[in-house]
Amino acid sequence: MTLSSHIDGILVIPRLRVQNANAISSPMTWGFPAISAFLGLMQALDRKLPEHIGLMLEQVGVVCHHFEPQVTEGGYTRAFCLTRNPVSKDGSTAAISEEGRAHLEVSLIFGVKGQSVSLDDGQRQTMAEEIGHIVEGMRIAGGSVIPSRREGMAWQSKPRLIPVADSGDEWQKQFRHLRRQLLPGFALVSRHDLLEKRLAELQSQNPAANAMDAWLDLSRLHVYPEATGDSEGEDSGTKGKVEWQVRRPPGWTVPIPVGYGALSDIYEPGQVARARDSTTPFRFVETLYSIGEWVSPHRLNRIEDLFWKAEADPDVGLYQCKNAYGERRLNA
Repeated sequence: MTLSSHIDGILVIPRLRVQNANAISSPMTWGFPAISAFLGLMQALDRKLPEHIGLMLEQVGVVCHHFEPQVTEGGYTRAFCLTRNPVSKDGSTAAISEEGRAHLEVSLIFGVKGQSVSLDDGQRQTMAEEIGHIVEGMRIAGGSVIPSRREGMAWQSKPRLIPVADSGDEWQKQFRHLRRQLLPGFALVSRHDLLEKRLAELQSQNPAANAMDAWLDLSRLHVYPEATGDSEGEDSGTKGKVEWQVRRPPGWTVPIPVGYGALSDIYEPGQVARARDSTTPFRFVETLYSIGEWVSPHRLNRIEDLFWKAEADPDVGLYQCKNAYGERRLNA
């Protein structure tokens, strides 16, 4: 199945500077914001688009160019830089709620559908810049977008709306051009295949091992001694030399949250007290975890490997963020 059967074009919003984005991505991970934050941005942006634009946002890819966590420096232990909250109504000091923050520079790549993609170059450029202005007035992962100066901006930093070429060779040429625009940077992709592979290895050694064991194993550094020469006899009282080795899977892999799993049945609107929305069905959920990898865009061969999309199965109770990169490598 070709790319053109899924989407009509690519919308690129490059080099967005985000201040004070949420760096606590889940109850068990911190660092770059969760991919669900960017899918939420896509849905919010889709609702904000004026009717005359005529585009639907279907998928989103994220490329990070700069990441600056707001943490203390020095030593092995880090702490978030926190702010003192204003005093309460009675004048007493309010408690500090830990909020991790980070400054980001990211490029967003959306897969879009709509007849507007078939407009001429000038109309598409005007439309892309209008969408870029809308994004600059929104929040990204709780952070504020710092508007860019449009005057004299290089073409690499301007929003673009690119139609998907019918010819495979022509589209590959367009994609190579897009990859150069996204350099230097790293794209976040799914490596759920590594988690499944490691789980199978652990279960071959210990049948009681579970997915959490495999996830923790892939999330940490393994340092172990390795003998470098023959050891002498025990009677001599000497031992052979060893070198400390580090074992990690290849690539820049990281633990990431990828959605939510149901903890309860679906409640009718208004049935749960103090819910944010009294008109929407409610369900208690917990975070789903997997393994991601930061990959340089020039190593991606297909645009599909960059895109994330939301998939929901209420009957099973799964609400996931899906990416095809790891699945493709598993089936290769």
